Amino acid sequence: MAYEPVIGLEVHAQLLTESKIFCTCSTVFGAVPNTHTCPVCIGMPGVLPVLNRKVVEYAMKMALATNCQINEICTFARKNYFYPDLPKGYQISQYAQPLSEHGYIDIEQNEEKKRIGITRIHMEEDAGKMIHDEHLPSSYVDLNRTGVPLIEIVSDPDMRSAEEASAYLRRLHEILVYLEICDGNMEEGSFRCDANVSIRPRGEKAFGTRTELKNMNSFRNVQRALEYEIKRQQYILESGQEVIQESRLWDDAQGVTLSMRGKEEAHDYRYFPDPDLVPIVTDEAWIEKVRSGLPELPLEKRERFIRDYQLPSYDAGVLTGSRGTAGYFENVAKLSGKPKAASNWVMGDILRFLNEEKRDIKECPILPKSLAEMIQLIEDGTISGKMAKDIIEEMYRTGKPPKTIIVEKGMIQITDEAAITKTIEDVLAANTAQVEQYRDGKEKLFGYFVGQVMKATEGKANPQLINELLKKMLAGP
Repeated sequence: MAYEPVIGLEVHAQLLTESKIFCTCSTVFGAVPNTHTCPVCIGMPGVLPVLNRKVVEYAMKMALATNCQINEICTFARKNYFYPDLPKGYQISQYAQPLSEHGYIDIEQNEEKKRIGITRIHMEEDAGKMIHDEHLPSSYVDLNRTGVPLIEIVSDPDMRSAEEASAYLRRLHEILVYLEICDGNMEEGSFRCDANVSIRPRGEKAFGTRTELKNMNSFRNVQRALEYEIKRQQYILESGQEVIQESRLWDDAQGVTLSMRGKEEAHDYRYFPDPDLVPIVTDEAWIEKVRSGLPELPLEKRERFIRDYQLPSYDAGVLTGSRGTAGYFENVAKLSGKPKAASNWVMGDILRFLNEEKRDIKECPILPKSLAEMIQLIEDGTISGKMAKDIIEEMYRTGKPPKTIIVEKGMIQITDEAAITKTIEDVLAANTAQVEQYRDGKEKLFGYFVGQVMKATEGKANPQLINELLKKMLAGP
């Protein structure tokens, strides 16, 4: 029997606010355990939460960027469950009246677009973190993360393969980082994903029994975990058994999912309205103010780069991979007037240099105007493309503009036809045997002669001029 998977993702994104959602404690990652806490975030008796307005606006940005309907009124609820890293015994979240609902994003797989629905985006506070001792039967709790603001993005069960789920997750990540409301760091837990997956006979409408997958800290692991779980469930059904509804952990080392606990339904959390927080009214004026501050989103930017700069789809995809890279490229393209050349240099050498040193484009020592200047020097024949490769490395190392490096290194390209002709004559005179072989039909030797001329001129001769003159002189009188 042929089965198809049904996948929905629940994504938690930590918002880039300086303080927590209901108190003024810092959200900076990596502090000494239990130092970014106060009576409010650890739930001491008699304290009252005060909502951080920026959290609401960041959540609204993501809702607008994903085509969600922002509800006029939303409320907070207490989600009750007991766990050592939850000091209050409940988590402040949203349930019956979330901030936003009924959105979507488009993904592209195998050059085909597919629309994935978003059920809701709501705000909530994070829990703490359990730290398990590797050597002793002990666990510790760090409450620094307690009260850090999150948005939860819940998809519709619209994905039918692990590849689609990975593409959807990458698109969400891209949007969050473009909006500058989340740093997207999966290793630090600021971008986390749980997956709900079931399978059903192809053509069936009813859903099968689902499992929830947790502990997936990379895009690759999300895809691997889903692929494994789909095969596991298929094996169970084909063996005549039933899939059990449960939460399962992904074990990256073994490449398997492991049973964690039986999955309870949402109503068992015993949600009820938080009595300490008033409803939030998001009127049209507030929504439009937030909308006016949205940047151009990656998909729109990609399409514009293809249309306005005549770039291939691949180039546009790489350059819009981050907002900073896209901005850097645009500056170079506009200053040089050569968008394809700008694309090649940014995608090639610039990103290679930065990746090798794990630096962000904002830290690039080569200013856009310097790279544009170098492109113009290639175009007007001052330097060759080969010389530019050496120059750009020096630019990256020193931060100096190209003209300064050219003067210091004496790297001006030789374009004097008489000087190049004289060099070619010397090369041919020193290689008479190869000249005869070339004229007898061994045309592959042409590259040898070009190399000898470039060597004699220390790589400074204009390659196009070398080729033209060599062809004439090798043809004979």
